[in-house]
Amino acid sequence: MDIKAIKFRADGFYGQPFAFGGEEGMEKFDPKIRYRGSLQNYLIDTGSEVILIDTGLPAGTPEEVPDEKSPAYTGKDICSYMEAFTKLGYTPEQVTKIVLTHRHSDHSGELRSFPNAKIYVNADELGADELKDIPNLVPVKFTDGAYYNFPESQKISDGIWMVKAKGHTRGNSLVVAEKDNLFYMFQADITYVDEALYENKLSVVYDDIAAARETLDRVRVFVRNHPTVYLSTHSPQGYENLEANRVIDLDHPVPTVLAKVDFTNSKATGKYVCSICGYVYDPAENKGVPFEELPADWKCPRCKQGKDKFNKA
Repeated sequence: MDIKAIKFRADGFYGQPFAFGGEEGMEKFDPKIRYRGSLQNYLIDTGSEVILIDTGLPAGTPEEVPDEKSPAYTGKDICSYMEAFTKLGYTPEQVTKIVLTHRHSDHSGELRSFPNAKIYVNADELGADELKDIPNLVPVKFTDGAYYNFPESQKISDGIWMVKAKGHTRGNSLVVAEKDNLFYMFQADITYVDEALYENKLSVVYDDIAAARETLDRVRVFVRNHPTVYLSTHSPQGYENLEANRVIDLDHPVPTVLAKVDFTNSKATGKYVCSICGYVYDPAENKGVPFEELPADWKCPRCKQGKDKFNKA
């Protein structure tokens, strides 16, 4: 089994209030502390199958233009998701399975690009706008019993398990691959940054906060009791952990390296991008209404987050 990161954005950030403030409130944390951010998904080559964990942003998603008030920023394009996938030496036709952690478009954006893949998705996510008219969906009902301390799981392939982990969305899942006595945990947005795992903090993005707390508690119990390589989507520590085969030790965190942020070099287009799910607000498609003139209580049509989670594009 070979595990590879598909890297497509870098040099982003997640402010401490965003990454830690889910339970205590954003005001309890320092907005000047910005943890490093990135975007990557993962590929598992079993030798007989090529399996993807999520499929990046859709091609053409504009970059964001953050400012000092932005709570989060997904980063600059390295390349598109599909370009990053191709650079690993694979073709879309080789992919046999895709395991979708949840519906948001930074995880589901290129599902249509893999014609031969069965797409395993928590049955609770099937009504999502992001999944409409996508063929080859396999609803997962988690009928294979417990996976260690997680009550519900589904075996995807030998040594690869999809685990119910709701909270971030109501159909959120994680994936664990077992290799050489290590457990590789692919988690998407249970934490945005590894610092939140170490500090036991929830982000401000969740559909169900009680379920999100239960999931994070189970993750922390699991990594205490099993040698786990923790593979995040939104932090470069995800691929750094993979490259170093670094096992999480909750009592000895990896030293934090804060993001280096430059707010001066980009020009805005009038569009805005949701930093949570990638939805693009384009005034031209909304009767010419500028984003700034939307009501204060306006929500993202997809992930239902507020205006403060949007950045200029």
